[in-house]
Parts: sequence; C-alpha cells; structure tokens
Amino acid sequence: MIATDLRTEAAGLLADLIRIDTTNPPGNETAAAEHLARHLAEAGVEATLVGRSPQRQNLIARIRGRDQGPSLMLLGHTDVVPADPGEWSVPPFSGLDRGGFVWGRGALDMKGQVAAETAAFASLARQGWQGAGDLILCAVADEEVGDGWGLSWLVEEHPELVQADLVINEGGGERVAHNGRVAYTIAIGEKMCAPFRITTSGRSGHASVPSVADNAVLKMLPVIERIERMQRPGRELPELAMFVEALGGPGTDPLRMLSEARGRNPVLASMIEPLLGATIAPTVIEAGSSVNVIPNRAELVCDSRILPGMSPSDTEAAVREALAGLEYTFEFLETDGGTISPVGTDLYAAIERFIPEIEPGATAAPLISAGFTDSHWMREAFGSVAYGFMPARMDPALAGTLVHSADERAAKDDLELAARCFVQIAGEIGSA
Repeated sequence: MIATDLRTEAAGLLADLIRIDTTNPPGNETAAAEHLARHLAEAGVEATLVGRSPQRQNLIARIRGRDQGPSLMLLGHTDVVPADPGEWSVPPFSGLDRGGFVWGRGALDMKGQVAAETAAFASLARQGWQGAGDLILCAVADEEVGDGWGLSWLVEEHPELVQADLVINEGGGERVAHNGRVAYTIAIGEKMCAPFRITTSGRSGHASVPSVADNAVLKMLPVIERIERMQRPGRELPELAMFVEALGGPGTDPLRMLSEARGRNPVLASMIEPLLGATIAPTVIEAGSSVNVIPNRAELVCDSRILPGMSPSDTEAAVREALAGLEYTFEFLETDGGTISPVGTDLYAAIERFIPEIEPGATAAPLISAGFTDSHWMREAFGSVAYGFMPARMDPALAGTLVHSADERAAKDDLELAARCFVQIAGEIGSA
C-alpha cells in the first residue's frame, strides 16, 4: 500500500512543481517552496522558508529525533535551466502525465528527486516516525547558477537550519552495465570547477597594413594548439579502482575498461574518462571589436575540472609547462567544489543494501562526478558525509540526452522507487 501511495504522491508533486516556472534566472523559487510547505503542513510538518529576497526562498523542514543520533538531510534544488518551447513536443512547464512519465523542465534535474524526497518525508511524518537523530528536508534555490541565493547562503547565514551529519543529494543512482555486470552509481564526490583565463597581448594597428601591428589573436593560436595537446595532470584515485572493479572484477585496469567502453558503451566511458585526470577545454575566446583594427589583446577562457586531492596549482603548473616560451598571462576565475566523502560509512552501507531491491544481483559503484553539486557546501561547512543518489532504472543513455534538453521527463516507476529508497534509508539511519 505504501508503494502505491508514494508513487501517486511523488508523481503528483512533480507535476505541480514543473507547472511552477522556476527558470533561473530569475528563479522565483518561492512559489515552489510555498507549494512544498503546504504539502508538508497537510502531513503535520511546519516548514521554514528563508532567503535573501522574498522571491527566492529556500525551504527547510525537520522531524526532530528522539536522541542525539546522526541527522540525515534529503537535499534538492527547485530552480531549473531555461527551456525553449520550440524544441519540445509538449509544453515544457505542463507537467504532463503521459506514457508512464511526468514531462517537463526539471523532471530529471532535479524536481523529480525533490518530489520523491518530499513524498518520503511526508509519509514518515504521517506515520509519526521518529528516528534517533533529526530528519531534514531542504529544497534550495539557485543551484543552477550559484549566485549566492541558495545553499551557499544558508550555510553562512543560517547554519543552525541546515547543519547535518549525513546528506543525500543529486548526482548518482544511474544504472550502468558492462560485460554482464550491473551497478548503480553512488556519487561520493565532485571534481573542482577551476576555469582559468589566458591573455595574450600585442599592439593595435590598422588592419589594412597588418605588418605595422602585433596581432594578439595570432599569438593565441599556439596557446590553443598546445593546450589541446598537453598532458593533463592527474593522480591515482582509489575510488576509480573501486568503480571499475564493481563492473569488471578485482584488478580491472581503468584504461582497458575505457578502451572497451568507447564506441559500444559511451555512458560508461563518460564516467571513467573524467576520473583519469584534470579536464581542460577551451570554451570562450574574445578579441577585437572592429573589423579594421588589429586587436592588441585576446582572451581565452578554459573550463577546467580538477580531481579531489589535487590543487589548482597542479593545473597551472601543467599549463605553464605546456606553454613554455610563449608570452601570456594566466589567472583562475574561480575554484569551487572538489570535495569527497568516504565510502565506509553507515549511509553508504544503507544505500548499498537497497540496491538489490532495485535489481537483484546489482552492486554499488562509487563515482566522482565530473561536475559539482550543492553537496560540496555541506562537506566544506560541516564536514557532512554527502552522497548523490536517486535510484533510476531509466536508461542513462536516454536520461543523459534529456537533462537540460528538450522533452525532459521522469519515469513514475523511478519516482516511486526513489521515494521507497529514501523511506528505507531514513528508517535504517534513524534506527542506528
């Protein structure tokens, strides 16, 4: 009975949330937070709404524990990326229920998980459940842009509301298969986002006589070429060894598995490759503004993602070695994320125990995400153990094409599965 109720509740909540347009910018997440608060109130839980502005509120709800056991937070964000209706086969903010899916922007990233977490939280509240420690539901604004309206603001201004020992967030739960083995990912960490800018300088002049000037664009060409060819810095990653062994058995070589996966298992390849080292990709280039003026300055911005345990200085040193002999300036634009949680915890074990309920014979595979999530704020502020996990049987090759894209949709079976998972994990942690 509880499974049917959770399915209906989670799917209904997701459809409602999709119909609330929280495109960021501008966000307007308060309407979503208020809707969740009303749903929780019907389950007997009073939620707190707080934010830097009335239009961008974050929701925090809490079921008090009976003792001083570990607190568990179910974390998610309510903002979404823009959607172009012309690309969609259905209205992107319709919340349409069709073919076993709930359709709309944010269904996968990540209003679906917010809906499943809220359904699980409300179900436990209606049952009068009380764990050894607090159970916290946190639905925040501004994860997609990160301008300081969401969790980063909460951990600074209201740490008493959001401090938690254990956290479940987005980023994992995908089904991945290789040579007959099946695993579901548990995101234990993220790479650091450390974009940098390289600037070349020259001397401007009239474009009709190029020889009288010193073209900064031409100086940038060897920079781009060398960055494309450079050796990426890396380090031996025990978590990568654990990931490939889950799918290939003890002693599996990551490079061999990557070679096997390329072409026939691109999802697996996309999980392994970023964990072999830093990634550096030129993404933005700017130079002159007038067609008849030789530019005296050119700027190249590169997206850079760095493995946990490495420093931005490792990337800078590798770039400078690759660009030896060239004239340029180098600067990082930001350094965010790059945190990791250990594997041997009660929360990891609780997730592992649920995985055979998703699929008999499946195992857990710890994954470090190529991007980053709000989990890093919790690790940095409180030392929280934070994992990304929402179990999903949807083919990750399909899901990967839908996130931030047209016709995004979440399977109602997966919403039910996730809500059941969160109920079970909260019960196990609360009983510890």
